[in-house]
Amino acid sequence: MTDNRRLLTTSLGVLGGRRRVIAAVLCMIVAGLGVVAVTMWPTVQKRERSSVLRRGPANAAVPVLVVPAKLADVPVYLEGVGTARARNTVTVRAQVDGKLLSIAFKEGQDVKKGDVLARIDPTLYQAQLEQAVAKKAQDEAQLGNAKLDLERFTRLAASNSIAKQQADTQRATVAQFDALVKADQAAIDNTRAILAYTNVIAPINGRTGIRQVDEGNIIRSSDANGIVVLTEIQPISVLFTLPQQVVAQVNAAAAQRQLTVEALAPDNEAVLDHGVLQVVDNQIDPTTGTVKLKAEFPNDKLQLWSGQFVNVRLLIDTRMQVVVIPTAAVQRGPNGAFVFVVQNDKVAVKPVTVAQQDDVQAVIATGVAADDQVVTTGFAQLADGTAVQITPSDGTPPAQPAAGGRRNRQQNPQGARPPTAANPPAGATRPATQQRSSTGAAASPAP
Repeated sequence: MTDNRRLLTTSLGVLGGRRRVIAAVLCMIVAGLGVVAVTMWPTVQKRERSSVLRRGPANAAVPVLVVPAKLADVPVYLEGVGTARARNTVTVRAQVDGKLLSIAFKEGQDVKKGDVLARIDPTLYQAQLEQAVAKKAQDEAQLGNAKLDLERFTRLAASNSIAKQQADTQRATVAQFDALVKADQAAIDNTRAILAYTNVIAPINGRTGIRQVDEGNIIRSSDANGIVVLTEIQPISVLFTLPQQVVAQVNAAAAQRQLTVEALAPDNEAVLDHGVLQVVDNQIDPTTGTVKLKAEFPNDKLQLWSGQFVNVRLLIDTRMQVVVIPTAAVQRGPNGAFVFVVQNDKVAVKPVTVAQQDDVQAVIATGVAADDQVVTTGFAQLADGTAVQITPSDGTPPAQPAAGGRRNRQQNPQGARPPTAANPPAGATRPATQQRSSTGAAASPAP
C-alpha cells in the first residue's frame, strides 16, 4: 500500500511539472506576440492611413488633362513604298575597236551632254579616211578627162565625123565616173564618222559611275559592260505602287489639278523632296492588285539616289476647316468610337464619327464641336457624369480648396507628380491609337 501511494505521489508530481512547463511556454509565446504587435502597429497604421489618403474620398474629383477641339485644314494622303530610279540611264560603250588611250572623266563626276569621256587610238581610222579622200581625187580626175572627151565627141558627131554611137558611149562613161565620185564622197563621210567615234562622247547630262575599263586596254564595240554607266539623277523619278481600290480616286484628283508627291525618310517624319505625279500606269498588276505610279522630283540636294527605297505620300485632297482632336482622346467601345467632353466640371460621353485619323490627330465628322474640351488621359476612372479636375498641361498641380489644404498636402508626402499624359493616374490605361493605311484612312485597332 505504501508503495502504491508513493508511486501515485510521484506521478502526480511529474504531471504537475509538465503543466508548469507548458504554461511557461504559452506565456512566452503570448509575450512575444504582444511585443511584435506593439512594434508593428505604428507601421500598419501608417500604411492604412497612406492607402486611405491615396484613394481619397469617394466623391473626389478625378484629375484629367483636356485639349480643346479645333478647326483646321487637314490634308488627305495616300501612302505607298517606291523605288528611286534615274530619269535616264546610259551604258556608254565604244562604237569602234581599238586601244583606249585616255579616260577624260573622274568617277562620280557630273558631265554635260557632248563632253568627251574617253579617247580611242585613231591611227587606223585616220589612214582609212585619207585613203577615201585619195580615191575620190582619182575618180574626180578621170571624170574630168571623160567630160573633155565627151565635148570633143559631141562636136565631131554633130559634123558627122564620127558615129553618133561613140558620143553616146562617152556620155555614159562620164555618168559612171560621176557616180564613182559620189560614192567616194559617201565613203569619206562614213570614214570621217568612224574616226569621230574614237572620241567617246557623253550622250546625256548625268553623273558617271565606276568605270569598267582602264586606260591601255583594247576595247571593242561588242563589250557588254562598256566604259561607264551614266545616270541622270537631277531630276530623278520614283516608281511606287498603290492599291487598286484608289485608282479611281487618284484619276479623279489628277483630272482637276497636278498632284504633289512627297518622298519621306525611313522614319516617315522628314520630307526628303517634293515632286509631282507624272503618270498612272495603264494597267493593274493582277498578282498583287496594285497599280504603278511615277513621280518626278528635282532632287536639288541629292537626297534621292537611284535604286533607293523611299516612302511616298501622295496628296489627293484637303479637308477644309474640319474639327480635329488628338488621337489619344478617341476611345472605342461596344457602340463604336466616343470621347469624354468636360462640361461644368463633369465629363459627358459623346459618340463620335471619325472621318480620318493618324498617329497625331483625328478628324471628327459628328459628335464634337470646335472649342469642346476633350479628355486625353485618365480614362480608367471616368464614366458619364464623373466629376473631374482639369490638370494644367504644364504639369503643375491644380489649386486645392482651403478647407482641405492640410489633407491634400498629406496625399503627396514625397512630392509625387500629378497625373499627366506621360504619368497617368493609377489604373489608367492609354488609349489605343490607330495606324494610317496606305489610303490615308485610319485602320481600326485590335479590340
